[in-house]
Amino acid sequence: MATSVPKKSRLLRSGMITAFFTFLSRILGMFRDIAIASVLGASVGADIFFFANRIPNFFRRLFAEGAFAQSFVPVFSKVKQSGSHKDVQILVKRTSGTLGLIVLIVTILGMIASPILTAIFGWGWYQAHLNGTADGHKFIEASELLRITFPYLFFITLTALSSSILNVYGRFAIPAMTPCILNITLIGAILGLNKYFEDPNRILAYGMVIGGILQFLFQIPILLKLRLALLPSWGWSDKNVVKIRTLMLPAILGVSASQLNLLVNTVLASFLSTGAISYLYYSDRLLEFPIGIFAVAISTVILPALSKVDKKEDPLRYKKTLEWGVKIVLLLGIPSMAGLISLREPLIRVIFMRGAFTQDHVLLSSASLLASASGLAAIMLVRVLVQGFAAIQDTKTPVRCSLCAIGSNIIFNLILIVPLGYVGLALSTALAAYVNAALLILFLYKRKIYTISFDLISFVLKISVSACIMYAVVRYLSPSPDIWFSMNTLTSSLYLGALISLGALVYLVICLLVGIKPRTLKM
Repeated sequence: MATSVPKKSRLLRSGMITAFFTFLSRILGMFRDIAIASVLGASVGADIFFFANRIPNFFRRLFAEGAFAQSFVPVFSKVKQSGSHKDVQILVKRTSGTLGLIVLIVTILGMIASPILTAIFGWGWYQAHLNGTADGHKFIEASELLRITFPYLFFITLTALSSSILNVYGRFAIPAMTPCILNITLIGAILGLNKYFEDPNRILAYGMVIGGILQFLFQIPILLKLRLALLPSWGWSDKNVVKIRTLMLPAILGVSASQLNLLVNTVLASFLSTGAISYLYYSDRLLEFPIGIFAVAISTVILPALSKVDKKEDPLRYKKTLEWGVKIVLLLGIPSMAGLISLREPLIRVIFMRGAFTQDHVLLSSASLLASASGLAAIMLVRVLVQGFAAIQDTKTPVRCSLCAIGSNIIFNLILIVPLGYVGLALSTALAAYVNAALLILFLYKRKIYTISFDLISFVLKISVSACIMYAVVRYLSPSPDIWFSMNTLTSSLYLGALISLGALVYLVICLLVGIKPRTLKM
């Protein structure tokens, strides 16, 4: 008999809860970025902080949120279903002990080797340091700041472990709320301490670490309630830990393609003029908004659901569950992509243009956003498609796709960086995302896990038409950048809000007219 799986309505409800709290977190994250932009703008200091922030966040993706969740959740779900609570407790203890010790060692090594990591990922700055040129000081300052931010990795990894546990138990709200803690901490650090220190970078770096600690502590009470806040123990040879680490090693590359691409972009951007890393960062933050709200929410709730389905006994249900995730993420992702492209200048003007962030920074960042946003739908789709493999404990296939995506990104970078500069780097990442998505779909088809149906093709065409009409209407009604710059913050915010609301309404109406009904969202 096939294993039961949550109904689509329940998945949708869980997805909406996760999306709501993720939205709240992203709003706070936006206020955090506004505060950072007002203090740092697109200056040398901004480039250095974003560099020091990106490296531990890259390792976070490797050891924590992405690769670990995809490896841990399927194994943990099986133990929870078939074993006793004692078995679950043993797995939690041994997983936390093994993962925690490994990441602690990596954290210590990262702090010690911060100059080496800075030289690798900021090669342009390192070359300037060796040659004694003007940008050489960036290498010294970035190395020092990276040493401060690296401990964040340890605490966010423990947070990711507890979040995965809570997700399996259906407690989606708390993990989704947790990132709010970091954002609040950084906002408080900037607003409360900036006037007392000459270097805002250090304030942000220490705030990042403190925020990581508070995020982990925030989830402890729920783990205590579930009787899963346990002292860790070493469990390298435990059969379930072996499964997790076996799945995790290839998943590290499989889930981190976009992050690796961003790091490649960071390395190449270090050879470009001051501000290149900052422009890429600000455009990436706007891109992360719909990714975090929609793609992360859907992929988070669909992984436990897929993991509970026996693909061999009930392949049709598995396919339908995965297709539901694909439809929902494209229903939200395609109009988000169109919206970001059509409103790129006013979005950056309203959100970031204050303090040290100037009109020139708006125009330069919007060019990067235009390029990177063109790959948004593919980036969001990859988040869901990867779960189709993760749920059946196949992490090797996504690795092959990711390696091809990384390779294609490097090729695109080398081709586009000369004529387009940092914009070429952003466009390369977008193109690589489409390569990744296409390969995942191909392998899903070859493995007979998922086949694109005529219904899905028709669905995508309908939402694409709706998104194009929305884009045309919004772009037509949007004033020129000069007019946006002439508006005060309140007026521009209200105008932007009206355009976003109108765009959403147009998209909704057209979707209904072309035959997309609310029942499409049900499962």
